[in-house]
Amino acid sequence: MREEKPKIPSQDSKKAKNGWFWPAIYTGVALLFVGMVWGYSAMTGKDEVATSDVAKIDQPNKDVTVETNADKETLKYPFHEDQLDQVAILQEFYDPSADEATREKALLVFKQTYVTSNGLAISMDGQPFEAVAAMSGTVEEVIVDSFKGTEVKIKHADGMTTVYGSLTGVLVKEGDEVQQGQVLAVTTQNEWNPEAGVHLQFEVHQEGKAVNPHSYLAF
Repeated sequence: MREEKPKIPSQDSKKAKNGWFWPAIYTGVALLFVGMVWGYSAMTGKDEVATSDVAKIDQPNKDVTVETNADKETLKYPFHEDQLDQVAILQEFYDPSADEATREKALLVFKQTYVTSNGLAISMDGQPFEAVAAMSGTVEEVIVDSFKGTEVKIKHADGMTTVYGSLTGVLVKEGDEVQQGQVLAVTTQNEWNPEAGVHLQFEVHQEGKAVNPHSYLAF
């Protein structure tokens, strides 16, 4: 008998085996790539969300900050502080409980009638000086009065109102936001209180009632 030789796989068999091998490799690589892209996107998304959240936390509301700072302010002099040694109080705030000398100094005569003072008449050697905002706030009203001099009212965050009278050359208008120490106008004389000469009529109101400025400021 003739001995049979081992059969050698045909080229068709090799093609059949190789036909599924490389597509499987390509598919696996593709799936791996897609998985890596998806994972990176997911991680990046989380980082962006986290960063966004941190940004929201780290960035305070500017309005809230301004309001908070305004609440922390304390009343300052209605003139430049380096002029304090030149200041003279010509008329005091009328306080019924004050001593007799102080009460007399809080009276002014108008048409032969005594009128009590709701604030302080502040002078600097009879010379004009700049009136400044004693505290940050909003200009509530500007009253132009040739008889008394122009008057500026400022509303503050804590409900307090400060009033600046006997002014000329006013630099602010109703609705303006002013900062503590900002120049409002220049002082002048007026016919309502001619004996005071050039002066600033400064008043402090709390809940609509005039209060003694000395309660907040040491003159």
